[in-house]
Amino acid sequence: MQRLIELVDIHPGYPFRGKVAEVPGGRARVVQMKDVDKAGYVYWDKLVRTDLQGRREPDWLQVDDVLFLLRGNNNYALVLRDAPFPVVASPHFFLLRVKSSVPLLPGFLAWQLNQRSAQRYFDASAEGSWQRSIRRGILENLSLAIPDVETQKSVVGLADAVRLEVEAHNELIANRKQMLNSVASKILNTRR
Repeated sequence: MQRLIELVDIHPGYPFRGKVAEVPGGRARVVQMKDVDKAGYVYWDKLVRTDLQGRREPDWLQVDDVLFLLRGNNNYALVLRDAPFPVVASPHFFLLRVKSSVPLLPGFLAWQLNQRSAQRYFDASAEGSWQRSIRRGILENLSLAIPDVETQKSVVGLADAVRLEVEAHNELIANRKQMLNSVASKILNTRR
């Protein structure tokens, strides 16, 4: 078992003061809570464009970065499989970058952060009653088991397969509902 801080560099999201100001044609985009889902997707086409103010050089998001949602009732992680333009994370996220000397796959890290044992740890450690929050120190001290890279690849492959199966089932369900709505519409329209 290793502490997370031994495996990754942890950066806070970009420090916006207040609401992210939308600037048409702005040079940066921002990943906010509303732009991601628990399945690990970032809705790139919905990101707000803005200009970054302040002196701090932004931590531009890169492929294989892991974003950890630190606020809200669901504290989950997702790995970036794409970074199509200059983009930063909002302060609702911690940005995790695996240290170059560590044999840890970002996809495996995100998977492990989303597992029950880590989630129980976050539930027990969260602060705040109105809006839950995970402090950086809590995240840093999370203990993780890191198997060999081949095992990590297998786990990530299985997790990806499950995600694709869930998507396929959801599409089938949506298609069936659409078919039923069409049948209902035909039946109700022929009775009139």
